[in-house]
Amino acid sequence: MEHLFIDQYSGLDSIIHRLDPRTKIVTLIIFVIFIVLTPPTYFLQFLLYFVVIGGLILLSKVPFIFVFRRVLAVMPFVIVIGLFIPFIKEGEIAGAYSLGNIKLNVTYSGLIIFWNICIKAFLTVMCLTLLTSTTSFPFFLKGLEKLWVPGIFIMVLSFMYRYLFVSIDELMRMKHAKDSRTIKPKRLFEIKTLANMLGSLFIRSYERGESVYLAMCSRGFNGSIKTLDNSSFGYKDAIFSVGLTSILVLIRLTGIL
Repeated sequence: MEHLFIDQYSGLDSIIHRLDPRTKIVTLIIFVIFIVLTPPTYFLQFLLYFVVIGGLILLSKVPFIFVFRRVLAVMPFVIVIGLFIPFIKEGEIAGAYSLGNIKLNVTYSGLIIFWNICIKAFLTVMCLTLLTSTTSFPFFLKGLEKLWVPGIFIMVLSFMYRYLFVSIDELMRMKHAKDSRTIKPKRLFEIKTLANMLGSLFIRSYERGESVYLAMCSRGFNGSIKTLDNSSFGYKDAIFSVGLTSILVLIRLTGIL
């Protein structure tokens, strides 16, 4: 089976890729905080944030189309969440619409909130996509470990990412076996079969988890993430962190002034 891994471009060689994972994690989290704390009416600042993220993507050599596909995969869920806000938020009416006996009023304050949700989600997902695309997952976990993130949280992330694809493969093999033995099944039969497949998948996953746990214990696993390259914080990381943070502060001050 082929799967689209979140770090498929982590093997590229660029300025962003060579940075310490801790640098990328901390600076991009700071970037997200600046985006979230920016008032929704600071339109120029959001444009500048987009330009900065675009520059970082250009430096990372990650294809723009890949980043935008990831963003567009998330945005429909965000739009569905905020779609009804312009109709239920009280304030000055921007427009009135009627659907039969139902009258809907769109307010300016509701539109501002909807814009606020969409633009911040768009820029935030771009930052997170850049982070995951330029950092291989083991090094990302190692960076979290060096930042004193609780070990249990790191272990859950590690096993979730590692065995999610295994579980998908198991489910697809079961589906192919079912399809090869079934000719035009009835809908009720499909539901019953799907329930049996999910139950069987749960049991297989539980048994696999037990065997993996015993194998790790027998090999002396102590909860530490092992990587071949022990990255360290250097002067390039310091320059990147200070430079990006300074740019964000200047953008924020521009909006305040």
